[in-house]
Amino acid sequence: MLKKSILAGLALSLAFAAPAFAGDYPSKPITVIVPSKAGGSTDRTARMLTETIKKQNPGFEFVIKDIHGSGGQKGFEEIARARPDGYTIGMVFTPQLVAHIVSKRARYTLDSFHVIANVAQDPGIVAVPKNSKIKNLADLAKAAKAGQLTVAVNGIGSDDFLAAKNFEAKAGVTFNLLPTKGSTEQKAGILGGHFDAAFMNLSQMIAQHRAGDARIIALLADKRDENAPNIPTSKEQGYEVYMTATRGIVAPAKVDKAILAKLDAVAGKALASDAFKAAAKKGNIYLKPMSGPDYLAYLKQLQADTQAVYDKAPW
Repeated sequence: MLKKSILAGLALSLAFAAPAFAGDYPSKPITVIVPSKAGGSTDRTARMLTETIKKQNPGFEFVIKDIHGSGGQKGFEEIARARPDGYTIGMVFTPQLVAHIVSKRARYTLDSFHVIANVAQDPGIVAVPKNSKIKNLADLAKAAKAGQLTVAVNGIGSDDFLAAKNFEAKAGVTFNLLPTKGSTEQKAGILGGHFDAAFMNLSQMIAQHRAGDARIIALLADKRDENAPNIPTSKEQGYEVYMTATRGIVAPAKVDKAILAKLDAVAGKALASDAFKAAAKKGNIYLKPMSGPDYLAYLKQLQADTQAVYDKAPW
């Protein structure tokens, strides 16, 4: 009798300790950590994706948790250390995800995550206030040489930061770089005329550019983007400064494999759906779906490339 009681107690304790079985998953809302402010492009991407998953898969519910600061580092770290039960996943973005690893600031590695998929890409841009006398990259360089310019970027080690530093090197100038807490702050500063310029991403400012509330003076690419064909590239303007961000979705690495397989499946289904593609187009989210293995390979190569840049000029 005692032996049966001990075995029953052990079974009960294991039931509480073990992760939910994939067949019962999810039995409660899944928290999605977004390492940026609400209203930003990463936040909007997460909301569009989870709304599609919810509609396609009855029983899936999501709660968005925005954690901004340190160029995404705070959010990335919270995803990495979350309880591995499948009820906390999160968005990541590059190059910040790997830049924090390279600079030895991160309390995570790529091995801390199970990579579910990449969702979107977002070309870099340079934006200025609507009434700025700066019309192109040559004007930006000339103005920087004539006096100190306040230029906003999304945190140290961000795609914006790396692009701005690359432009400084190419143009032979030095900006007063202002690290912000995210694209929402950058956008407000440009719209209010508080910054001379901002290195940002296309999705974050294209609506304001089209409305005439701000001006994008360059797309940081070697060819024009089909979503903004009238914006000249940095290459066209004589500056080989290129930057593209990616935005993907991950889970903590030690989540039960059956649950991870379920997350992979529902994310892949959503990314392939016409409804999600239409919502993304309407919301100026530029899709670049990649499977988990493909995106992980991309992240590993990006980390190696970023390490090479850091070794030459640490930040």
